[in-house]
Amino acid sequence: MSANSSYAAAGVDTAAGDLAVELMKESVAKTHGPNVLGGVGGFAGLYDLSFAKDYRRPLLATSTDGVGTKIAIAQALDVHDTIGQDLVGMVVDDIVVVGATPLFMTDYIACGKVVPERIAAIVTGIARACAETGTALVGGETAEHPGLMGVDDYDVAGAAVGVVEADRALGAERVVDGDVVVAIESSGLHSNGYSLVRHILAEANLRITDAAADLGTTWGEALLEPTRLYSGPLVQLLAHDTLGGAVHSLSHVTGGGIAANLARVLPRGSWVEVDRSTWSPQPVFRVLNDVAGTTLESTEGTWNLGIGFFAVVASDAAASVIAELATLGLPAWQVGTVAVGERDLAGFEQGAKGVDGGAVRLVGTYAS
Repeated sequence: MSANSSYAAAGVDTAAGDLAVELMKESVAKTHGPNVLGGVGGFAGLYDLSFAKDYRRPLLATSTDGVGTKIAIAQALDVHDTIGQDLVGMVVDDIVVVGATPLFMTDYIACGKVVPERIAAIVTGIARACAETGTALVGGETAEHPGLMGVDDYDVAGAAVGVVEADRALGAERVVDGDVVVAIESSGLHSNGYSLVRHILAEANLRITDAAADLGTTWGEALLEPTRLYSGPLVQLLAHDTLGGAVHSLSHVTGGGIAANLARVLPRGSWVEVDRSTWSPQPVFRVLNDVAGTTLESTEGTWNLGIGFFAVVASDAAASVIAELATLGLPAWQVGTVAVGERDLAGFEQGAKGVDGGAVRLVGTYAS
């Protein structure tokens, strides 16, 4: 028996893996610019950093993430070409938070059985989103885990690298008293809080193929809405001749919800009250809470409720930043103002994810 036959008997099909690579090569290659060397299939991706000599003090930024249990929705619907956009959104959009321009990304797919067309669909989605964000997909790995995962099970993860000039890096240290907090609209749930989503549906005996009348689609189709990609427009905003310097910090609203993620990019001793009346969460959030018999307020620490990003900007530039974001395809609005000074912080979110930053709470009532 050949070595390959022995491996196949153990449940690993290397030929299927090779076919998957062939099916995805074209889409991956479309993300490669002149800085990518070696093409597809090497042991490691190569990226030419010669341009960094033009930086005074280049800093590399890196991020890694997955898409959580949203994958269960994709698997149940047998729709796999959008989950890649969710991955890029979760990974690459963290890079721009520090003001960095994304350079390249790698992905990792673990599965119970390599189905070439399925793997190619996932990677094609990743590549498409990488191209949209100006990120090269320089490598990846598909690992077959028979016996550990079911034949239709898979999980995806990725890592990305970006670069920023040291004196242009964004962060809480740039934020000052009176800065304006600008919210940027999400496309829906993105990729966070799906364990709660699935629990709500299960408790209500709802299947993802069932019609969600109030959403005008099936539950599965509504829940598979891809994550909005922010890094392309935000990189353009930060490069703007007059407005780029007005952006002091950015926050990606992911796990932990609204207040916790904003607090991470505010300085210690500062606080913000986010005004709920400035926006109306999308129908998917309202319908899920109706099904669960809960309130929007009760899920503020789990879902983004319509805010995918925050930008903390100089007060005299806030209106211009909001207008520019709209031009770049990102609806945005003012939700609060940074204050610095002593006050009672009961009810404020502080210290999220180990960051000793500012304090945030939501106030008021959501717009109808």
